[in-house]
Amino acid sequence: MNAARTALVTGANQGLGRALAAGLASGMSPADRVLLAGRRPEAVDAAAAELTAAAPGGARIEPCVLDVRDAESIDALAARLGAVDIVFSNAAARMSPDVDPADQVDAVAETNNLATTRILRAFAPRLRPGGRLMVVASALGTLDKLDDRARPRFAAAAATTLDAVDDLVTDWRAAVHAGHAVAQGYGTWLNIPSKVAQVAAVRALALQRRRTDLARGTLIAALCPGLIDTAASRPWFADMSPAQTPAEAAAWPVQLALGPTAPEALATYYGELVQFGMVIPWGTGIPVPR
Repeated sequence: MNAARTALVTGANQGLGRALAAGLASGMSPADRVLLAGRRPEAVDAAAAELTAAAPGGARIEPCVLDVRDAESIDALAARLGAVDIVFSNAAARMSPDVDPADQVDAVAETNNLATTRILRAFAPRLRPGGRLMVVASALGTLDKLDDRARPRFAAAAATTLDAVDDLVTDWRAAVHAGHAVAQGYGTWLNIPSKVAQVAAVRALALQRRRTDLARGTLIAALCPGLIDTAASRPWFADMSPAQTPAEAAAWPVQLALGPTAPEALATYYGELVQFGMVIPWGTGIPVPR
């Protein structure tokens, strides 16, 4: 008899995170559990109750209060769970084109980036054989989206350690506050260096763990879910007609988390940025509409 499985989804009370939690629960057994994590107790309680009522019979959906900006909270949850099977690091800070980047960069760096490296540090060692740890990133997270002056710095950080990635995020954050981001090649749009740093973190960890993880059938990867029609996306795009619903966007990541993965595919995806089952080359990326 297979042991009961545990899945964790951060930023899960709305949007893609909620759809990921719902998809995982429907594909897992009643003995399993999906932790629906978010900062606000009332929001995670409501989301867990609504998903359970809408689709009873799958895995238990349990509300989990977690502020990913708090390193101690992440470490405490990891210690309490002991071992996990699936982790989607999905929490992200909402950005607005109408707000000065200096007024948003702290929330973005803490939620998107430092939280990502904390999740990777805390949960990668706790993955059971065959586990999945996936960071929700973006097609903006490739080196070609950066200025030539910044590109080598992100590539170098990805080739070393998570600490190097954190140091680079701290430097970018300070440059935004000082008004030097453009001069240093970081640009004006926070989403690009933030997403590139997320993928860099996955690549840095993968360098250390690849051989052991592949031998255990374990996958660590970054995901690009594609354009999704959410309140966070709408301010940035004039035309949302090509956008997916959150449920549509969650379908293939859930399949990757729950379905069997051939060893050759596992090796191909490991440490990479994946979209719709295809690896996006980190150096050259794919075209992204402005």
